[in-house]
Amino acid sequence: MLADTMTFSNSEDLATLADAEVLARSRREPELFAILVRRYEAALLRRAKNILKSPEDAEEVVQDAFTKMYLYADRYQKQEGASFSSWMYTILNRVAYTKYVAKKKTWGQIAELEPEHYESLPDTHAEFIEDLTIRDEVVAALSKLPETAARILRLQFIEGKSQEEIAESEGLSIPAVKTRVHRAKKLFKEAYDEQHHD
Repeated sequence: MLADTMTFSNSEDLATLADAEVLARSRREPELFAILVRRYEAALLRRAKNILKSPEDAEEVVQDAFTKMYLYADRYQKQEGASFSSWMYTILNRVAYTKYVAKKKTWGQIAELEPEHYESLPDTHAEFIEDLTIRDEVVAALSKLPETAARILRLQFIEGKSQEEIAESEGLSIPAVKTRVHRAKKLFKEAYDEQHHD
């Protein structure tokens, strides 16, 4: 795993540092970025494997995602209602989806996905979600949705949970989760478009 190849100084109690502080300091002290890798690599790897179904592709995607996080560390801004891990999952999701699309072209056909993961991929009617980032306008659009709709979108597209995980945590069936995600995406697009036409 990537974390096994990274080291950092133990001259202070780095384990108590908040994620955002570690990211900010890693721009001046690159070795500190290993802390974030150790904290999140396993979770991001699980998410990447859910999407790509290949351990090798998943590891490559996670490494690429961490590289982007480090390179774009200066762009991170704390947003109300969004956790630091949401930012990380957003980057991981985008890198994984890019890899998935590339694999589809290589295979020359639609890749087979488990039903509970299909809705997490962008579709032609919801391209707005493909570039979902933790920005003011996204948070603002989410805030205009009914709480159930906003919650389902946060769980799947920001926190990176699979529909199976959402079904279990929310006490719903997978078909019910699919229905809620579909409705919530339509509501989000309406709210997002509305605030950009004001």
